[in-house]
Amino acid sequence: MNPSIALFPFEHYWWLYGLFLVLMTVILVLDLGVFHKECHVVTLKEASIWSVVWVVTALLFGFGLYQYSLHSFAQDPRLLAFPGFNPEQSSKQVLLEYLTGYVVEKSLAVDNIFVFVVIFSFLAIPPKYQHRVLFFGIIGAVFFRIIFIALGSVLMQHKEVVIFFGVLLMATGVKILFAPKEEAQDLEKNWIYRGLKKLIPITTRIDGQKFFTLENGKRAATPLFVALVLIEISDIIFAVDSVPAIFALTKEPFIVFTSNMFAILGLRSMYFLLADLVHRFLYLKYGLGIILVFVGLKMVWLNDQFGGKFPIAWSLGIILGILTLSIVLSLWKTRAKDTV
Repeated sequence: MNPSIALFPFEHYWWLYGLFLVLMTVILVLDLGVFHKECHVVTLKEASIWSVVWVVTALLFGFGLYQYSLHSFAQDPRLLAFPGFNPEQSSKQVLLEYLTGYVVEKSLAVDNIFVFVVIFSFLAIPPKYQHRVLFFGIIGAVFFRIIFIALGSVLMQHKEVVIFFGVLLMATGVKILFAPKEEAQDLEKNWIYRGLKKLIPITTRIDGQKFFTLENGKRAATPLFVALVLIEISDIIFAVDSVPAIFALTKEPFIVFTSNMFAILGLRSMYFLLADLVHRFLYLKYGLGIILVFVGLKMVWLNDQFGGKFPIAWSLGIILGILTLSIVLSLWKTRAKDTV
């Protein structure tokens, strides 16, 4: 597939973006309005079921995208006008790019889980209210990711910007690899938390599932709102790495958008599934660091060495291999320990 061909230009496929947004809206409404209407503690069984549901849904969407691409590309005169364009090969490329983007975003999201654990622990958020905080956090994350992806689709067309973010990803990966072992974070020293306390009144009292309550006759933010703000800002910071990382794998904003969204939508169930196990992922940060270095290297050098596009099947295999090895080694190393 010619890397210069835009398969899903927005001016032709704006309705596809709109349809996907409607699908996400329906899913989110059903999620909070039906399946999680009442606040409750999410059990391991429930988290496992929902994790499987989100992964299967993402895979089914990928298969549907492949089938749609196969049908659409074969009838698109704009694409068929390109010499050597192969609808079947391009459809497979779309599927592989979507799956690779989903895996990268899903693996980088594990870092979010570490942050969620720290925030909920520090603010003493009861487990039964954590899902509500994460739900609204996901809505905010979707909004900001749309902005990041829209900006990325414009900026990443410039070679200088691609190189800049490639170097940034490699620097971030190297920093992760050689950073000293992290100690427990004290959010009292966090600049976001301290700045928020200066801006609005904050109470340490939890008033059910409310984000705001009355404290001595004045309106004050509850720990749930503080957790929501911290989670939102941390996701924006993570997006600086994750969005360029997926643009390194595909130049199609629609693929970046959909793979990002499905990974984010499954983040809550993944948190409840892995929150008690994060201490066992001893080597995962090194795997993520290597993945970021590899993706950055693709942007800066490897793509040019392969005619503008490093084989996506190789990328998927390398990323899955690194991720699997780091997880297996982590679980083996900590197999006899309750804590790391």
